[in-house]
Amino acid sequence: MKKTGNVLLCLAVAVCSLAGCSKKTASSGTGTEKIISPSSAEDPKLSKKIKILSIWPEDNDNGVLLTDIFDAYKKENPNFDYDYELVSSSDLRQKVTTLAASNDLPDIFVYESGKPILDLVSADKIMDTGSILEQFNCSDKLSPSAVSLLKNLSGTDKLYDLPLGLNIEGFWYNKALFKKAHVDVPETWNDFEQVLSKLKAAGIQPLAAGGSDKWGVTRLINAYLVRTAGADAMKKAAADPARYTDAPYVAAAKKIQDWAKAGYFGIGVTTVDMNTAGSMLLTGKAAIFYNGSWFASNLNDKSANAAGEDGIGFFNIPVVDPSISSGREYSMNCGNILCIGKNRYDEATGWLLKYFVEHIGDTAMSLQGSVKGYTYTVQNTQMSDYTKLVLQELGNAQSAFTWFEATMGSEVSTVAQNNVQTLLTGDMSAMDYMKSIQYAVKTSN
Repeated sequence: MKKTGNVLLCLAVAVCSLAGCSKKTASSGTGTEKIISPSSAEDPKLSKKIKILSIWPEDNDNGVLLTDIFDAYKKENPNFDYDYELVSSSDLRQKVTTLAASNDLPDIFVYESGKPILDLVSADKIMDTGSILEQFNCSDKLSPSAVSLLKNLSGTDKLYDLPLGLNIEGFWYNKALFKKAHVDVPETWNDFEQVLSKLKAAGIQPLAAGGSDKWGVTRLINAYLVRTAGADAMKKAAADPARYTDAPYVAAAKKIQDWAKAGYFGIGVTTVDMNTAGSMLLTGKAAIFYNGSWFASNLNDKSANAAGEDGIGFFNIPVVDPSISSGREYSMNCGNILCIGKNRYDEATGWLLKYFVEHIGDTAMSLQGSVKGYTYTVQNTQMSDYTKLVLQELGNAQSAFTWFEATMGSEVSTVAQNNVQTLLTGDMSAMDYMKSIQYAVKTSN
């Protein structure tokens, strides 16, 4: 019997929190849907060579899962093949925007959930994936909670993307380095500041961050902002752009800038990518690394995790004021998602998607010990301790909040991420950083 596991129960409250318990309906595009029903009860193994655009190398993270499933499908269907194109995460939005403008989106492409896909929906550039899965009789392979989360993030009644994760975010820490500095896992933000100071005093780099990928740093701004201003802080700012320069928003940016000035990120943080930052944690070069539960795939990789099977721990964002944001409120998301280009879609792609959703749950759990928002049959006794840790934290979540850029349009998000590097270096003040975001909202409308 297939099951989603107790990992999904926590999202019953989370999806309501993410959407503010209200529902918007986005435009479904100006054209007609390409309704294509299966021509047979079983896969007719149609000829097709798809193009896929990804932000992960074929031997890393979700790239491993995508290529593993596509290669397995090639064995099932020798008439199928694929081209795998790689783009950096920082260039993804611009790449997709350019391809959409020239009506040349690939068959399948990685993108960002939430507001970023609405432009593609309105321009009639991507498929209603929910309808595809219903036509191919496999919609039950998606977790209902993941579907609800994605719909609430985009504010649509239809499902236009597929999840590549069902994640919480927080701080991973190196247990050996904590022991060396004689510090414990912090529960409050004041505790956290003391831990960072003591690590630095012990000659240990307190934090690793992917400054070159940018989003790893904006996540830290968001972490402090939510704990001081509430889970809906960014939603309020998007509704009233003047809020970006209010005191809590500026204070959150200044907090991360102050960490950089104190040397908590080490030297050259703006040149470090997220993969390197994660490796610094695993090899004992830094004590703490903010990332999502998808990082469990790295932890489960014995060749990458020099800290060993019990060398890395996890703690949620420490609390500033529990009346504003409690320790059981987590940052949650479905990770980067997959979209289906409408211009290239045909029945052959439909059969590939059916194979994909029917296999990714078990493939992800077996290869990486990760949860992707699909059903799986792998039993708890087969899971690693790191995977069990993730499931435990997911089960601990009572409510959720989104990441920093979730409510931002493409132009605004680009400014927020690009300028965070100058914030880190001190070349831009915290107030000017928030002003740049506010100005981007004004000029993009």
